[in-house]
Amino acid sequence: MQSGVSPDFLPFQKVSEGSSEAVLGDQECELGLPAVQLLSGFSQRLAEQLAPPSLQRGAVGAAIFARPPEVTRTEARSGRRGGSMAAAGAHRPGPLKQQNKAHKGGKHSGASQRRAGGRVAVKAQPRRRLRDLSRVDRRHQARQLRRQRKEAVLAEKRSLGSRDGPPHLVVLVPLHGRAAAHDTLRLLQSQDSMVVHGGEGRDGDLALLCPRLKQRWCFVTAQAGDLHAVLDLAKVADSLLFILDSTDGWDSAGEHCLSCLFAQGLPSYALAVPGGTDLPPKKRIDARKKLAKAIEKRFPEAKLFPLNTEQESSLLLRHLATQKQRHLAFRDRRAHLLAYAAEFVPGQESDLVGTLKVSGFVRGQTLDVNSLVHIVGHGDFQMSQVDAPPDPLSLNPRVVKGQKRSQDMEDDSVNGTDEMEEDVKVLMKADPNKQESLQSEVVPDPMEGEQTWPTEEELQEAEASLKADRRVVKVPKGTSKYQAAWIVDDGEEGSEKDDDDDDEDDDIDEDMMEEAVSQEGESSEEGEEAAEEECETMTVSECLRDDQYDEKVEEDEQMLERYKQERMDEMFPDEVDTPRDVPARVRFQKYRGLKSFRTSPWDPKENLPRDYARIFQFQDFSRTRKHLFRQIEKEETEGASVGWYVTLHVCNVPVSVMESFKEGKPLVLFSLLPHEQKMSVLNFLVRRHPSNSEPVRAKEELIFHCGFRRFRASPLFSQHTSADKHKLERFLRPDAALVVTVYAPITFPPASVLLFKQRSNGVHDLIATGSLLSVDPDRIVIKRLVLSGHPFKIFTKTAVVRYMFFNREDVMWFKPVELRTKWGRRGHIKEPLGTHGHMKCHFDGQLKSQDTVLLNLYKRVYPKWTYDPHVPEPVPWARSESALLVQEVEME
Repeated sequence: MQSGVSPDFLPFQKVSEGSSEAVLGDQECELGLPAVQLLSGFSQRLAEQLAPPSLQRGAVGAAIFARPPEVTRTEARSGRRGGSMAAAGAHRPGPLKQQNKAHKGGKHSGASQRRAGGRVAVKAQPRRRLRDLSRVDRRHQARQLRRQRKEAVLAEKRSLGSRDGPPHLVVLVPLHGRAAAHDTLRLLQSQDSMVVHGGEGRDGDLALLCPRLKQRWCFVTAQAGDLHAVLDLAKVADSLLFILDSTDGWDSAGEHCLSCLFAQGLPSYALAVPGGTDLPPKKRIDARKKLAKAIEKRFPEAKLFPLNTEQESSLLLRHLATQKQRHLAFRDRRAHLLAYAAEFVPGQESDLVGTLKVSGFVRGQTLDVNSLVHIVGHGDFQMSQVDAPPDPLSLNPRVVKGQKRSQDMEDDSVNGTDEMEEDVKVLMKADPNKQESLQSEVVPDPMEGEQTWPTEEELQEAEASLKADRRVVKVPKGTSKYQAAWIVDDGEEGSEKDDDDDDEDDDIDEDMMEEAVSQEGESSEEGEEAAEEECETMTVSECLRDDQYDEKVEEDEQMLERYKQERMDEMFPDEVDTPRDVPARVRFQKYRGLKSFRTSPWDPKENLPRDYARIFQFQDFSRTRKHLFRQIEKEETEGASVGWYVTLHVCNVPVSVMESFKEGKPLVLFSLLPHEQKMSVLNFLVRRHPSNSEPVRAKEELIFHCGFRRFRASPLFSQHTSADKHKLERFLRPDAALVVTVYAPITFPPASVLLFKQRSNGVHDLIATGSLLSVDPDRIVIKRLVLSGHPFKIFTKTAVVRYMFFNREDVMWFKPVELRTKWGRRGHIKEPLGTHGHMKCHFDGQLKSQDTVLLNLYKRVYPKWTYDPHVPEPVPWARSESALLVQEVEME
């Protein structure tokens, strides 16, 4: 203990002499600003006594009164609380001081540390550093990210149409009958600094090269009224140039074309208005205002470009080159190509099938020769090799050595072309071991489910089970055991009959609404026919010719019948009448009752149809999709890069593909991702298009435009819910989004979908639009049937119900199924009464006399295998007049 210290300070100096130097070091760190405020005049002398001889008096005072930088806010607060103790000295705990465990920060931190065994994660420290960035560093990081995104957008914009990238593909779409595309092309090619090249495959195509601006464009004209050509070109176009009429803008056909383009996905676009110079200046301004008001709904914040002079055409070109590019997800992840030239080489076996050599610029992603390609409208094919011919639209074409500069330009170009044609390089050839297969279906093995020869253990188990299940049966004398086993008791005959009926066709269930309508009485049918005749006479217009009316009578009658069925389904959803000629237990033997449609279990692998043996299913579809897209982002594939002019050798292509290309139709190729050629069950989420109001029943043939594919199929409609079971819808509802289920080739979302219905005259009507929801064969679609009965006698909580069944056996068969009423009562069947189908039922409350008793039955349904990749070419679109006539019919 130090000498010369007052006894009043002994409690603060319980420190041995040998540790005074160490205590001072701690005291220097612990005595901060709060301790300084509490020190009195004797604190200076106390510090001098505790200090070692090496420290001078001034240094000690400076060490005590200067707040060290290591002092934290927590230590400063603790110093304020215990200021009286810190004023005279620091209290050091002794060896018997209780040591408590430190508080664990997380609930499972101890278990995770024990599992780690002392190993420290590599990325633990960098993550902590990222979280602890200062405000300046966070601002700097955000600025870097913005700069990177801006540079990526600028690089994409500069590469499009440049020397290293593909030419800027612009598709001209006339939206009016009076809008002419050739006048627009004539103005565009009248630029002074442009080099014009004519298209090889299609009439009206144009390629412009501007060496001064280092830009090149390809202008392709979509034929007016050709819906497939417009949609196919919009799939690969960089920009769309809509040509409007100077007074009306667009007509009904243009409106239909815009609806399809917006539903499929619209790339960057521009609006051009040629003409209008023949109008007086005042009327010209009024027409411009009227047109701007008309396009405000379809194209908000769009700018109209007049196209009458060369200066206006140069402004339009500048806008097309500098505008922001809009991306379509289904094409950005796949390599695609618009054919610039094509050549067909017949095969050795047949002239109808051969190799198609397609030349064009690679867009989107890198093209691999081992992947499959899809020719839009024709199917999937394999490639044998990829060549690299000279670029026909090069900004600086190569000059052959040895030629003189004084040679004529035409001779120079011809000689250079001949030399370049000889210099065709083979980039890559397909590897049979790595090439994707064209197999789209699984060939089912009919013997796969057959039983193999049993083992000795199985034979012993079978004998033991036979001994346990033996029964006594009266048989005639001389009957063997084998013959006695075939003798059936009277109680088993009913079950055998039911088993025989399991193989019946299910067409009756599919046409349930027709059966419900046909079950009405003869008197009601006569009344409806009379009402139909009255309605038809009311809807005939005076200006309609008699011969035209006679041609449309049959179509109107079919349409009227569909409207009646749709109205019946809206008024009485899923209700059917119990047939009187067939027992209900036979008619509805494939249906079952559920305690709760939402919570009752249903095995997705139960009683699958034979078509499910032909399709493919992913173990985890979302995981496979993420893995493929991650590979695409990393650019791990090898092949022809974006912007290269290549020639693809496509194998086993029918000659009809080349014929359609010669007719002027566009030839578009998309590379397929892995597994996209295989068949599965696709689910589309669609919504009814407001321009169409005709009833569309389930299992009607529709035309699908899904991403880059188009095909025909007969789909199922079901509700879009988050449950594991989804109720079937018999009609396409106009007020709700529905899920459409079909057998089709696998496509990885996102992908847009358009549903068309073909009229009798060949016109394709747009009925619904949406997107690809999932590829899931396990999605359960449940068909519901509702049997209705009426209360005959009503008691407190019981009632006698009739007209639901017509024999006693049916009542006993459906006795376990729960009943409900339209007014919310629930109950069950207690017992049958009599032999005519009357039954005594118990409910949770008293029924009303106007209430209806319902019984729900459920069955899982599957789509039909109606996939057809061939879609007929549509007739130029025209507004349907028969649909307008039928809408005027007032049905009772």
